[in-house]
Amino acid sequence: MTDEQSQPAPTCTQGRLTDIQKTRVDFARRDWEYARSEDLGQLDAAGLILLVEKLRGRLGDVLEVVDEAFPQ
Repeated sequence: MTDEQSQPAPTCTQGRLTDIQKTRVDFARRDWEYARSEDLGQLDAAGLILLVEKLRGRLGDVLEVVDEAFPQ
């Protein structure tokens, strides 16, 4: 049995995020919904780059929240 298999599964942290973590996830969710509603065909190259950069930053932020909620 490897170390990965012997470790118990992380417990659910739903409802246990701090207010700041919830806000960070909410910002990411809003940016995601905005990006999904945007007509990408109407954006110029600069607009697409800005959108991708914003989403990339939000993804990084959410991954940090996951690391905080489920420390290794």
